Amino acid sequence: MPNKAPKKIVALIPAFNEEQRIGSTLNSLAAIESISRVIVVDDGSTDLTAARAEEAGAEVIKLEKNSGKGGAINKALALLNNFEVLTVLDADLGDSAVEAAKLLEPVLAGKADMTIADFPTPDTKGGFGLVKKLARWGIKKCSGLSVQEPLSGQRAIAYPVIEAVKKLDEGFGVEVGLTIDAARKGFRIMEIPTTMSHATTGRNLAGFVHRGRQFYYVLKSILRRLR
Repeated sequence: MPNKAPKKIVALIPAFNEEQRIGSTLNSLAAIESISRVIVVDDGSTDLTAARAEEAGAEVIKLEKNSGKGGAINKALALLNNFEVLTVLDADLGDSAVEAAKLLEPVLAGKADMTIADFPTPDTKGGFGLVKKLARWGIKKCSGLSVQEPLSGQRAIAYPVIEAVKKLDEGFGVEVGLTIDAARKGFRIMEIPTTMSHATTGRNLAGFVHRGRQFYYVLKSILRRLR
């Protein structure tokens, strides 16, 4: 019996002002031989994110204005075709991006339709966990699914999930909305332990502003699905 052809895997990385870490993220990702395309969506960056991504060999989609994470992913998906698995990753993973291979394994083996990276507990405290608690509650309330890392942006997603969900939520509600919609449609979702790490926001003004925006978009995504 002939061997099956390898699946076409696209890595999609939305990035905003990540010139410091995008290069190491992409270099680490290059070690995963099964990934056939790497695309960075430069989401209106004001620094050298696009240039650094091109230097590292990625395809770059440049957006003139910042669209937010969900908007950037949607714009890329509108241009993509002919792929079987999509792995969405944050731009600031650095050397830990190679851990994406763990997310791909269950999807490629047919054991899951979408995997979500479970991060180790960080050494330093960020916020107070309010956004994560809201996200967990919302996903459970809307779909019956319990997840530990509802906000994790590191995912491997089989094409049928993307096709069924259609357009993703804008802003920071993208992960919560995607999880609820996929679970409601009966897709198999699995959380995978990893040693991934990325930059975290601290307990300062910038950090609280960021988490406030997260809370707003997550709540918006949940409320849309409670109607």
